[in-house]
Amino acid sequence: MNGGVSLPVKIQSVEPGSFADKKKIKGGDTLLSINGHDIYDVLDYRFYANAENLSLRYLTDKGKEKHRKIRHLPDVDSLGLCFDTYLMDQKQHCRNRCIFCFVDQMPPGMRDSLYFKDDDSRLSFFFGNYITLTAISEREVQRIIDLHISPINISVHTMDPDLRVKMMGNPKAGQVLSIIDRFCDAGIQMNTQLVLCPGINDGAALDFSLDELSKRYPAVQSIAAVPVGLTAYRSGLPEIESYNRDSAREVLRIIQAFNEHFSYFNGRKLCYPADEFYLLAGFDVPDSDFYDDFSQLENGVGLWAMLRDSFFSALAEGSHMTPRPQKTLIATGVLAYPLLHSLAQAVKDKFPSVSCDVIAVENHFFGSSVTVAGLITGKDLLAALKQYRQPADTLLLTSAMLKSETEPVFLDDVTLEQVEAETHMRVQVIPETDGAALLNAILGL
Repeated sequence: MNGGVSLPVKIQSVEPGSFADKKKIKGGDTLLSINGHDIYDVLDYRFYANAENLSLRYLTDKGKEKHRKIRHLPDVDSLGLCFDTYLMDQKQHCRNRCIFCFVDQMPPGMRDSLYFKDDDSRLSFFFGNYITLTAISEREVQRIIDLHISPINISVHTMDPDLRVKMMGNPKAGQVLSIIDRFCDAGIQMNTQLVLCPGINDGAALDFSLDELSKRYPAVQSIAAVPVGLTAYRSGLPEIESYNRDSAREVLRIIQAFNEHFSYFNGRKLCYPADEFYLLAGFDVPDSDFYDDFSQLENGVGLWAMLRDSFFSALAEGSHMTPRPQKTLIATGVLAYPLLHSLAQAVKDKFPSVSCDVIAVENHFFGSSVTVAGLITGKDLLAALKQYRQPADTLLLTSAMLKSETEPVFLDDVTLEQVEAETHMRVQVIPETDGAALLNAILGL
């Protein structure tokens, strides 16, 4: 968004038979305002158009200003206006140079969209993206407050202003923490995250951040603690260590002590460590009850628990199931292999006729330090399957490996069709937290 100058929005097309179509509004016209409110983007549009009676002001493609009134609109989508992009303008680019940024560690030669770093408050509200607050304008801050847009997801990393400047490479990074207090005062709920780097913002710095964020409760609804992700492409970037067994255990110790103290006074936890911390520490991932309302699920926190618990719940109720005769293969990342292997074994223990193997795909593309399934490329998957050399009828993959349901491609643009053609297996994609769907796929149901 611009800093306060109204940018009229061009209408790309109008849905036939819609309310706007009946009022003779056409593609190529320019929307100026709704009920007297200037329209900058999708947030303005969907908020102000969410009314039963509308007064639209717009310019025709000939430049003539017109006004139209619409009565008894059932919902925003019934208006029927379509725009060039979902946001109705350009995404906001990140202005930081974070020492841990994953995009800066991407290898060359990938599709352009993977190198774009967004920092857009609208994407935070609509899709759960995390923002740093360094790219947000005063108008956006005030709009969030005025429209009571909530919750907002914020990448905090540290509550120490000076340390935040150093970690994020932006001189504004410390001072914009004051926006969190403005949101608190306005009753805007926030989910926050701390990307932890060993020896930088953990230890005493983590204690400080947790304490400061807890002072903002209940506006601050949750804190996710996520370990830094490091690839093999860090040439020219600051040196950062990976977490190991001991350092991961120390992070969990700090968070456990914090949660126990916070729970004593508030009756609930506030900070949720990422699954990776438990796995690196050699601890079991907690049960689903630990994650309360799973407020950080979009951040990958609690995925294991939800998948595991829903799987065993479905398995306990599945005595009547009759497996189909098929051989199933599950391909996953190194990190998730122990869990998926244990789930497959549980099925075979209950249904001895079931044939299901699990393989761990090593990440050669980003480097062996990257172990999550969501960053497996098609080429690494195919290489692992060739080494496996045992035919199967069905290959099961998590949805996290693919761009989207409508664009089922891997990070390197290998398609599911290519995988099926090269492996001669039917590929079935399983939602990453749906244990019942995984069980049914293993059983061939």
